[in-house]
Amino acid sequence: MAFEWQGMITFLGTHDLKETERFYTQYLCFNLYKDQGKCQIYTVPGGGKIGFCSHIEVNASEKSPIITFVTQEVDAVYKQLLQTGVKIVHKPQKNPYFPIYHFFVTDPNGYTVEIQKFLD
Repeated sequence: MAFEWQGMITFLGTHDLKETERFYTQYLCFNLYKDQGKCQIYTVPGGGKIGFCSHIEVNASEKSPIITFVTQEVDAVYKQLLQTGVKIVHKPQKNPYFPIYHFFVTDPNGYTVEIQKFLD
């Protein structure tokens, strides 16, 4: 039996819905899909959604979880984020283990956000 899926949403905790909204709408240019008061859901261009809720505990440690967004415009996103003052972990680079070009940034909740493109 096959199911007709309509999409996917990953929910994570947040310390501050307003700061999280600024990061994802102004810095990454995502659209707010739905504001549920305690939760805000954003449309990820290319597919899927990501939601942040104030009633869910933030579980962020070094590179866990990693929220990865895929784009061919890694360098353009990097340049835009440089102007915002967000914490960038490193400049875009080729990964020595995987065929990707990427960089990491930290969102307002302490989550590691990876911006990458596949090289193969």
